[in-house]
Amino acid sequence: MTDDMLRMGLVGAGPWAHKVHGPGIAAHPATELVATWARRPEAAADVAKLGGATPYADFDEFLTKVDAVAFAVPPAVQGAMALRAVAAGKHVILEKPVAASVADAERLADAVEKAGVASLMVLTFRYGTETREWLAEVHRIGGWVGGAARWFSGTLLDAKYERSQWRHDGGALADIGPHVFDLLDAALGRVTEVLDARFTGTDLWHVTLGHENGRISTSSLSMHTPVTPPVTDFAVHGEHGFLAFDATGDAPGRYAVLLDDFVDLIRNDKTEHPLDVRRGLHIQRLLEHVTDQLAGG
Repeated sequence: MTDDMLRMGLVGAGPWAHKVHGPGIAAHPATELVATWARRPEAAADVAKLGGATPYADFDEFLTKVDAVAFAVPPAVQGAMALRAVAAGKHVILEKPVAASVADAERLADAVEKAGVASLMVLTFRYGTETREWLAEVHRIGGWVGGAARWFSGTLLDAKYERSQWRHDGGALADIGPHVFDLLDAALGRVTEVLDARFTGTDLWHVTLGHENGRISTSSLSMHTPVTPPVTDFAVHGEHGFLAFDATGDAPGRYAVLLDDFVDLIRNDKTEHPLDVRRGLHIQRLLEHVTDQLAGG
């Protein structure tokens, strides 16, 4: 960091790079957007305008200009490029899923640990003040036996995501499954097994998770349901009743909190965080267990 400012680079030029990553980094008081990279140089130049950054066509040159890198690219691209960034000693902000496979996620988690750099996952729900307050109340009350989540949106019906092939290939499981599984895990205890997984209709997923303490949670996910606003409901239930939570919130505001945590890690020379790359690996394993269930594995 120079003059107490973290020099950050942004990789990617899709909707979230424009809507959240780029503006968030440029607006935060402790970070500055100094470099961008994208597959198409003109796209990198467009994102660079969000923060007066310099676009680069060469990724290795891009890495020499920054202290940290935020990724806003598909998981298969992120897995490989993040390895290069970490090898160059750069701290990383990682989108979900963290990679294209468990093996790739394991390699990245190992590389982050070896390099001693900070990492955070963009599991945006978890950075919301209202989310943290709900989780604190869940843990304070206790006595829960299970939980449930519903996420229904029309995101993949929106033309602005028509070029996001990984989202269409993986559907709701790949895109919003990490958010849902992460929050259920945080509320009810670590998920240890996928008890059941079903895929019906058009991108409609039903998943039952088993938690380490015997609790069970269920989730229903779809990104092809034309509903406005989206349904993002979570709840836990048990001997003290039913405690619900609407996860709708301000993504840019939550990203600002993520950057607060990220800067704090780096300033204090810390690498461990509840939402670091190891969390991404845990979620990646759950996604694979779901697909294994569907395949009868």
